[in-house]
Amino acid sequence: MAHTVGFVYWEEDGAWIGYLQEYPDYWTQGETLDDLKEHLRDLYRDLTSGELTGVRRVDELVVP
Repeated sequence: MAHTVGFVYWEEDGAWIGYLQEYPDYWTQGETLDDLKEHLRDLYRDLTSGELTGVRRVDELVVP
């Protein structure tokens, strides 16, 4: 089932660079924006697969 994941990206020196908002420590890049998006999808699958240990993630906390 598909779902939406936020990401941050920019173009620098002819390359597209970006990271997933929930995982800002893990950057990737692509030759085009579409290429970057594909790398981000692969990165998301890797980070959420459970096969990697020590993955750092951003979350939210509700404070009353």
